[in-house]
Amino acid sequence: MNQTKKLLIIGFVWPEPNSSAAGGRMMQLISIFKQNGFEITFASPALDSDFMVDLSEFGVEKKSIELNNASFDDFIIELNPDVVLFDRFMIEEQFGWRVSENCPKAIRLLDTEDLHCLRTARQKAFKENRNFELIDLLSEEVAKREIASVLRCDLSFIISEYEMQILKDVFKIDSSLLYYLPFLVDKMAEEDLLQLPSFEDRKNFVFIGNFLHEPNWNTVQYLKETIWTLIKEQFPDAVLEVYGAYPSQKVLQLHQPKNGFFIMGRAADANEVVKNARIVLAPIRFGAGLKGKLLEAMQCGTPSVTTIIGSEAMHANLPWNGFITDDISEFAKQAVSLYHDENLWKKAQKNGIEIVNKCYQKANYSEELINVINLLLSNYESHRLHNFMGSLLQHHTLKSTKYMAKWIEAKNKN
Repeated sequence: MNQTKKLLIIGFVWPEPNSSAAGGRMMQLISIFKQNGFEITFASPALDSDFMVDLSEFGVEKKSIELNNASFDDFIIELNPDVVLFDRFMIEEQFGWRVSENCPKAIRLLDTEDLHCLRTARQKAFKENRNFELIDLLSEEVAKREIASVLRCDLSFIISEYEMQILKDVFKIDSSLLYYLPFLVDKMAEEDLLQLPSFEDRKNFVFIGNFLHEPNWNTVQYLKETIWTLIKEQFPDAVLEVYGAYPSQKVLQLHQPKNGFFIMGRAADANEVVKNARIVLAPIRFGAGLKGKLLEAMQCGTPSVTTIIGSEAMHANLPWNGFITDDISEFAKQAVSLYHDENLWKKAQKNGIEIVNKCYQKANYSEELINVINLLLSNYESHRLHNFMGSLLQHHTLKSTKYMAKWIEAKNKN
């Protein structure tokens, strides 16, 4: 009988699936590993939050850990995991060397969430009022840290096909270190639409997104300052409800009911909010990865209007469930026509189901993912032998990061 394999996930934060797409993604990964018999421990140095998921309900053990503290070494030696999954590169930087030193045989996986260097470089170009170019990535300090992290790990989960291409073409990362893994959801049938609110039963435009994420805050500013005026000119009774976790005072100040612009704060149930809206608006101007809010819109049968960046790598050239445009006049025009034209709206809704089923089927990825991890477990020495740059970085990181951490640890004791 096969011994149960142990998975340790080290999280940047505790999962909050109702606050962010990253939280939802983490729960999808936990579900796949659970279904395949892994015993899972989720550890994080983050403080508990009011909205974190109760991991024990999913059969996952929760463990609080500390940064720059040798207590982690004792913990991981005792746990002795077969697989360690780092949630974001910053976590691999902090704990990767400790995992490597104390459990050298454990397979090290990295879930990038999105390419932070791509998001940062795009944001910088946007603030400098110029077009982003791929060459911008090479001068990003974040890129140097993030790519080093990818190289040190045995396998990195990449959520977007566009980011897969960047890693291979711009950073020359070997394909054997990368694994394309988009959001993973259940199949939808056209009959599922009958369970959802109808065109007539829905009202208002909606935007939803965690405000700790800079692209979301920028999108809401853009909506308020530019696009909403154009929509109101064509549709004076239009109402936009803006939902999102962790709104700052700056966000709350945009609340303007007289103008049909409502800041609603955290949604008790994001799914319900999106299901009852007629259109999702997402004029995203910079960012990376895949947009969880737009996949959620498709699952809720809610058409969306977004930008080229918003839809990037999300629909495999299938027709979008609404409209994609970077032109603000066109954006407003399409939002209003989609809101009023039931036939156009229903066609967009069906396009969304096709995208969900062709691009995000859990069944199409989960079995292969586990096979790849099992292969790594039985073949890790050979795999690492072929990743010389990774072992070189691991060697030097172990030296520099280890001693920096030891210094901080000693300093903290004084």
